[in-house]
Amino acid sequence: MAEKQIFTLFQVVKSIKKTLEERYAQTYWVKAEMHKLNRYPSGHAFPELVQKEGDKIVAQITGTIWKQNLERINSRFVNVVKEPLKEGTTLLLLVKITFSETYGLSLQILDIDPSFSLGELQRQREETLKRLQKEGLLNLNQQLDFPLLPKRIAVISADSSKGLSDFMQVLEGSENGYTFFTHLFPAYLQGDVAVQSIVNALAKIKKVKLHFDVVVIVRGGGAEVGMTCYNHYDLCKAIAEFPLPILTGIGHSTNLNVAEMIAYRNEITPSKLAAFLIQTFSEFDYEVKNAQRMIFQYSNKVLQQVNRSFESQIRLFKQVASSYSQRVRKEIETEQINLQRSAKFYIKQQKDQLGYFQNEFGHAAKRSLTLNHTQLAQLRTVIKPCVQRIIEKNAKDISQLEKTVRILSPENVLKRGYSLTLFKGKTVSSINSPSVNDEIETITAENVIKAKVIKIETAVS
Repeated sequence: MAEKQIFTLFQVVKSIKKTLEERYAQTYWVKAEMHKLNRYPSGHAFPELVQKEGDKIVAQITGTIWKQNLERINSRFVNVVKEPLKEGTTLLLLVKITFSETYGLSLQILDIDPSFSLGELQRQREETLKRLQKEGLLNLNQQLDFPLLPKRIAVISADSSKGLSDFMQVLEGSENGYTFFTHLFPAYLQGDVAVQSIVNALAKIKKVKLHFDVVVIVRGGGAEVGMTCYNHYDLCKAIAEFPLPILTGIGHSTNLNVAEMIAYRNEITPSKLAAFLIQTFSEFDYEVKNAQRMIFQYSNKVLQQVNRSFESQIRLFKQVASSYSQRVRKEIETEQINLQRSAKFYIKQQKDQLGYFQNEFGHAAKRSLTLNHTQLAQLRTVIKPCVQRIIEKNAKDISQLEKTVRILSPENVLKRGYSLTLFKGKTVSSINSPSVNDEIETITAENVIKAKVIKIETAVS
């Protein structure tokens, strides 16, 4: 029986190492996901590299990045991708296959192609955009009604953020003294934790949304590192579906991220975002002042028209009253003349009859004369009071007419509690009738009241 050949463990792993070194002497570009970075205090990193199909890991191996290489790779990565190396990203790695007698098989990572990762990030950005568009969320937040004056502002930012400081400084330094109510909802604004942190802040604001007009997300400008979180689907979906307009001022990015694209409005810096909010107040202020000026001008014009109309009515009443008084006076004077003529004629007639009786009948004429004198005296007694009563009656009629004219004057009619309603400068009538939402004016003895018609009912006859 042949004797067994026995190898030590060291001999076996030594042989494996030699075989691998001879077989895999060159370097290789490998695409893999960095599942965990595993960076040590020494500065070295031993990442876990995996390949997934769906959610299942189909391959896994440990990598090694020595401190010097890690610092170089990370610096280059930040310059190109604007992100540091982080877990959960797919990378294109330049590796050398190594085997250690004590640590086993691993991939020594010599370099990482940042251009590949930049393409991956762009792919993720495009996927987020396509998914939002497919679900009808792309322009959802932008379709909300923007408040006339966004006075109550929910702020999502880090409490020590330079961007927050710039935002508040501009907002509180308004030259016109506009005041805003702001409340900070602290959150991380970059890196892997930013997505969930901002989503949680939005959830808190949503519970008290009635207390706010808009939401702003602001961060310090300058560096573009850590901005890929704003392309994350979960964050962008939360922004798109939020019930209040969301405004962003998250830095000097040359290319808009998805969060900025779907927000109601984005500005390149927090300061510009604050300036936009102030501008909404300035524009409203201008419109209000312009409306005040137009109302003042129109009111003066209407008052002038009303005054001219009143003056015209007063002149007309005075002319009518004067004409009527003159006509009545003339009638009285005519009656007086007619009475005087009748009286003179009657007296003359009686005198003639008296002379006739005196000549014809002698004593009878004397008696008749005496009788006629008596009758004449009686007639005079009767006629004088009659004439006086007629004169007094006509005088009373004239006085009453003058009172009636004064009572019917516009000033006295208004003082008795009546009012005059005008539409388009003319009295309301069947041919000058307002409609709902038209403006009318009601003039009383002391005021000019402007009102808007809200309902018109037909008068019951």
